[in-house]
Amino acid sequence: MDVAVLYSGGKDSNYALYWAIKMGHNVKYLVNVESENKESYMFHIPNVHLTNLSSKASGIPLIKIYTKGEKEKEVEDLKEGLKELDIDAVVTGAVASVYQKSRIDKICEELKIKSLAPLWGKDPEWILRETSKLFEVIIVGVYAYGLGKEWLGKVINEDNIDKLIDICNKYGIHKAFEGGEAETFVLDSPVFKKRIVIEEAEIEWHETWGVYHIKKAKLVKKE
Repeated sequence: MDVAVLYSGGKDSNYALYWAIKMGHNVKYLVNVESENKESYMFHIPNVHLTNLSSKASGIPLIKIYTKGEKEKEVEDLKEGLKELDIDAVVTGAVASVYQKSRIDKICEELKIKSLAPLWGKDPEWILRETSKLFEVIIVGVYAYGLGKEWLGKVINEDNIDKLIDICNKYGIHKAFEGGEAETFVLDSPVFKKRIVIEEAEIEWHETWGVYHIKKAKLVKKE
């Protein structure tokens, strides 16, 4: 099928992209929704400006949809953007949020296209472990007690993933961060022809939560 992947640059949407290609679908577009509302109900916020580099790295065109991020209205903004695309399906990285998935399913039903969510209902720990094996994943936002400033900008890998999972268990954090407890960004993927390298970044910290702002990045050849 000709598909569009709803793409934020994070681990789950990168898995959706990886899965779609692996399943033999033709990924015509990456679709990123940029919201003015930092507390959007639907869409990932930190470092979404870097999805243009992800697009170049993968060689797949990026479609940007802009929204003020008003509850429910942002869903309509997504629908209007998808309406313009010649596709058979939308692929998302939805894991457990019924709020998000039900609205995307409704959009797809109205547009008479399929809604595909390869991570839906999967074990959260499996998702975290699998995506950290497949991709170079960094943490770019932490919003839950137990996740401190030291995690910002850190790559999730075999050296620290057990510690991260222990923290999730101790503090009741969703291990795939589906509740917005943390946000991620993928620097490299098997789908990318080049990898993203961070040149300049800064940490914004507010006692219990923080964001890793990537100010400057570039694409480099893979070794």
